[in-house]
Amino acid sequence: MSTPDPDPAARPADGPEAPRETYSHGHHPSVLASHGRRTAETSAAYLLPHLRPTDVLLDVGAGPGTITADLATRVARVVGLDPAQAAVTAARELVTRRGLTNVRIDTGDVYALDAPDGTYDVVHAHQVLQHLADPVAALREMRRVCRPGGLVAVRDADYATMSWFPESAGLTRWLALYEDLARRNGGEPDAGRRLKAWALEAGFTDVTASGSVWCYASAEDLAWWTGTWAERLTESSFATSALGHGLADTAELEHLAEAWRTFGADPRAWFLVPHGEVLARA
Repeated sequence: MSTPDPDPAARPADGPEAPRETYSHGHHPSVLASHGRRTAETSAAYLLPHLRPTDVLLDVGAGPGTITADLATRVARVVGLDPAQAAVTAARELVTRRGLTNVRIDTGDVYALDAPDGTYDVVHAHQVLQHLADPVAALREMRRVCRPGGLVAVRDADYATMSWFPESAGLTRWLALYEDLARRNGGEPDAGRRLKAWALEAGFTDVTASGSVWCYASAEDLAWWTGTWAERLTESSFATSALGHGLADTAELEHLAEAWRTFGADPRAWFLVPHGEVLARA
């Protein structure tokens, strides 16, 4: 039997109640390419007006580093963390290509950040909490390393509210499979709607919640978005994990990949990805 992606986004277990999760997407080139298209403007617009040139920022779950590198042009210094060596390597290469000298990329653990209390002015995490078994514990740790009065900024998709046209039975099945797999792997795919509640539970009292979307409607955007998902369904750790949990077989995954390609080729196609966002004062 296949096994899920062995690259966890969590701390090692230190007891029977320790949170354990597996990153459903894995780090196949199709995943890194998808994440590498993100920018600060498309993915952190809610945070940008609050950044100052003197800020020191921690980017948790930096992935291939495109958002991290963008943020570095707006603040004094950035530390980017990711638990996966493949992502760290990609982010370091990007930082080098861009000639940025105020960025450090390391492996790191969101549940046990290697920094004293109050180290950072801003702690940022994009599409991280949805993959965690204990997002509230992660937010508490992010709050710990943020200076009093500083900002913790988080943004996550909300899968159940994704919508598209024209209707597609294949995409409907894909969404059900994704939500089931994400929860089997310890995460919460509908994190966007829960961010405000999680921040309050983590002890924040000054919380500003908002929302924004990604919309794929142009032929170019649709070809990219649907193409990456078609590839993930058959080549990435998403496929391995779905097979390992017995949630789908190879034939179904190939059918769903073809459904994505068919949808992307339809000139009427339109796909919306809603997100929740939170700015929380430490």
